[in-house]
Amino acid sequence: MTNISLSTEKEIPAILSLQRKNLIKNISDEERQSQGFVTLQHSPEVLLQMHRLAPAVVAKDDDTVVGYALTMLRECRQIVPDLEPMFSVLDKVQWNGSPLNGHRFYVMGQICIDKEYRGRGLFDQLYHGHRQYYQPSFDCIVTEIATRNLRSLRAHERVGFTTIHVHQDELDEWNVVLWNWH
Repeated sequence: MTNISLSTEKEIPAILSLQRKNLIKNISDEERQSQGFVTLQHSPEVLLQMHRLAPAVVAKDDDTVVGYALTMLRECRQIVPDLEPMFSVLDKVQWNGSPLNGHRFYVMGQICIDKEYRGRGLFDQLYHGHRQYYQPSFDCIVTEIATRNLRSLRAHERVGFTTIHVHQDELDEWNVVLWNWH
């Protein structure tokens, strides 16, 4: 039986372990195509700083972390320099006829579910946990997904995300997707 909760500092090593297992560089091409992947690897120090700003939402089977969805407030822009290009894009994105920066939003830093637990609805549960915990303070949640990560794009659409912008950088083509909570 899995439960959804806000993460604690002691769960950071388990989140990092799950992240490592699913990094794009650590999985086969076939697995990337069928199962999706995560792109960015965080250090324990960075994840701790992010956690202290706003904890991740985790799925646990008893005491074992089997999924996570990282919360990345705009203040994380200084903590994770690799994401500066994404934040620069978000500075220019429009939503509902006005700059995205005029809305109360945060970024889904990364979402990942252990292979053994996929297909059980945890992806949706993690996002609904975000909505439960963070909707009082935010209008929406935004994230960026590699266009070639079809599994992730489909899963985000199922939850309620819509694409509000597409752009290309030196790494990939990206869809900026948003889930409106109002």
